[in-house]
Amino acid sequence: MGSSYDVNANALIESVAKQLQGETHLKPPTWAAFAKTGAHKDRPPARQDWWYVRAASVLRTINRMGPIGVAKLRTKYGGKRNRGHQPDEPRLGSGNILRKILQQLEKAQYIAPVTKGIHKGRIIAPKGRSLLDKTAAGLRKAQPKPAAPKVAPVQPKPAGKPTESAHPETV
Repeated sequence: MGSSYDVNANALIESVAKQLQGETHLKPPTWAAFAKTGAHKDRPPARQDWWYVRAASVLRTINRMGPIGVAKLRTKYGGKRNRGHQPDEPRLGSGNILRKILQQLEKAQYIAPVTKGIHKGRIIAPKGRSLLDKTAAGLRKAQPKPAAPKVAPVQPKPAGKPTESAHPETV
């Protein structure tokens, strides 16, 4: 069975987002249709299902990097702010959106809070890992297997007079 590391990240996130749309605990708030995803953005997302895509992306990120908290996720989902003629500056992503998604994923039991030494954050729960791995396994089955490269047969050189080299030696 394949893990979530073995498939294309974009295909995995899209497939998991479709599955999360059926989840009862995961619903975008009413204000999500008007909210920007960070200070570096000029407009709200154009996709209607962007909340689920972001939730799937957060779930995959927690699987890869956990334990992880809101601060690191804000950095990951941030970007450069266009300031006209001035140089661009980095900005953080929206913390409210990430907090709400983390709370909803936690309520759906896909992630769990944990403290490891001085690090606090959330890690992937068995239900979340199962969702990612099953989706990845389905994607691997759907992918066509690469064909073996065709090797041209080697033609034997004719025996007889040796061929002259491009650079004859001078004596």
